[in-house]
Amino acid sequence: MPPIRDKFTIHSKAVVCQDVELKGDITIGSGTIVHPKATIFAIAGPIVIGTGCIIEEGAIIVNRRKEVMRIGDDNLFEIGCRVESPSVGNFNTVSTRARVHHTIRLSSYCVIGAGVLLVPTEDQVLEDYTVVYGPAADQRTWSGRGKVQEADLRRKHAEYLREMLPKFNRLRRGDGT
Repeated sequence: MPPIRDKFTIHSKAVVCQDVELKGDITIGSGTIVHPKATIFAIAGPIVIGTGCIIEEGAIIVNRRKEVMRIGDDNLFEIGCRVESPSVGNFNTVSTRARVHHTIRLSSYCVIGAGVLLVPTEDQVLEDYTVVYGPAADQRTWSGRGKVQEADLRRKHAEYLREMLPKFNRLRRGDGT
């Protein structure tokens, strides 16, 4: 296997801390925030991250497939989660220490609960508004009530981080620098 070539395209309005581990062909969209100690590896194919996403400390995003891994807009990847899903829609939350296997595709407004291990044997698509929770990875459908408040809260969270992270961390710019 040839060595992985690093190519980072980071939007000028994105906040990516210097000590983020990036490997491969990665595109980070406008307004996306990547905390220190996060890891993004494009091993086989490229990763394209949309706008307004928040990737917290210790979060690991890996693309093991040849196809492009697309992550939509306004997603939240909490502390210590691991995501290998080939596609992630918009407004999803992957909670603390949750793991999403490469056989899962997330639609939009899905919530993966804290510590959930989601590893089905065959490919599966989680429909919009699916909530996965508990040690047995139980699933249910969310009514969607409160999604406007959730979106407002996430925007406030991102606004705060955009202001505070550069005060205490060095930032990284695009194109492998």
